[in-house]
Amino acid sequence: MTTLTIWREDAPETTLLQTTDGAEIAAALAGIDVRFERWTAAAQLPDGADQDEVLAAYTDEVARLQEEGGYRTTDVIRLPRGTPDTEPMRRKFLSEHTHSEDEVRFFVEGSGAFYLRAGGHVHQVICEADDLISVPAGTRHWFDMGPDPFFCAIRLFTDPAGWVAEYTGDDIAGRFPTLDRAA
Repeated sequence: MTTLTIWREDAPETTLLQTTDGAEIAAALAGIDVRFERWTAAAQLPDGADQDEVLAAYTDEVARLQEEGGYRTTDVIRLPRGTPDTEPMRRKFLSEHTHSEDEVRFFVEGSGAFYLRAGGHVHQVICEADDLISVPAGTRHWFDMGPDPFFCAIRLFTDPAGWVAEYTGDDIAGRFPTLDRAA
């Protein structure tokens, strides 16, 4: 279930807000300039669907986002349950970083957690199928796909280079609950 949890960045043991209400999630994230919307990920993807099949299933949604945001490049990150050797990828995403462009994701299967650090708070958004999230360029964040990841997200970029992270070197991610420990 899509869930937003907010903590002060210096007090991960104290929950300030926890909600599963889509409108409340969108309003809270809008306060830190993050776009959050519930869409419909209606296409049934076959086992083993590759990037081209996923993008073809969501042609209209991708075209609308490309037109709205001027995105030139799309790709798909899809990790089915039981994918071997995902721990190095998980560690890479769990390090706080920023991007020089917006990070736009439309989840079409499974779930994963974005952690957004802004305004002295950490916002954990557990995204699932039907969630669209756009994290503004320069926002400190990290992502947790869990110890046994299962998700598929369409990613959109303005830079053809795709996903490029600028790591902050801060160990803040280690002080907050990981996806497998989320309440």
